[in-house]
Amino acid sequence: MINFLKKIRQNKWISFFGNIYVIVLTVFAVWMIFFDTNSLLTHQELEKEIDKLEKQKDYLKKEIEYDKTIIRNLKDESKIEKFAREEYFFKKENEDIYIIEKDSTLKEEGRN
Repeated sequence: MINFLKKIRQNKWISFFGNIYVIVLTVFAVWMIFFDTNSLLTHQELEKEIDKLEKQKDYLKKEIEYDKTIIRNLKDESKIEKFAREEYFFKKENEDIYIIEKDSTLKEEGRN
């Protein structure tokens, strides 16, 4: 039995992985990658969150630019009137407004 253990310890791979420094370094690396509060997995999740927030930021910047163009256009009296009629269905006293909506069911009924 003793000879068997000596043979195993003489194997270069067993002696390499049996070294205390290699064991400590391996445990440290596993700890830092998986279990630490600043682990690699946490960094990946945070990167995904950053990407999501940057996309949201770009979307909101586009919305701000769109709103700014609407505000610039609404400085003109005639454009205010047009906007109010289209968006809020405002009308003058002697006018009637008819709202026509396109309905997809009409197209389907015509096909049958």
